Amino acid sequence: MSRDTLFLLEHEFADPALGGERVFYCKDCMTIEGLLAAFPDRAASIDVVRVPWPRPRAAVVAAIGEANQNLPALVWEGGFVNEIEALLATLAERNGFPERHP
Repeated sequence: MSRDTLFLLEHEFADPALGGERVFYCKDCMTIEGLLAAFPDRAASIDVVRVPWPRPRAAVVAAIGEANQNLPALVWEGGFVNEIEALLATLAERNGFPERHP
């Protein structure tokens, strides 16, 4: 059985559309980074790939297609999720992370 792959944006990046000089982070990716850091035993079961901000994001396109470059994204054999609430629920279901409290 293949391992799940989690695609995240690099921790900080510049956005050329906003002048390219300011530095940003992705709120949803940082939420997932915190979850990985808090539960390293569970995180160890997932392959994590950090990709640069600009599109096309070649590794993501290769895994789930050009139309699905929104990150973070969790990919497994036969499926993927790239919307934060669904991703958090899937990490709990597939990888044993605690559930997010409503």
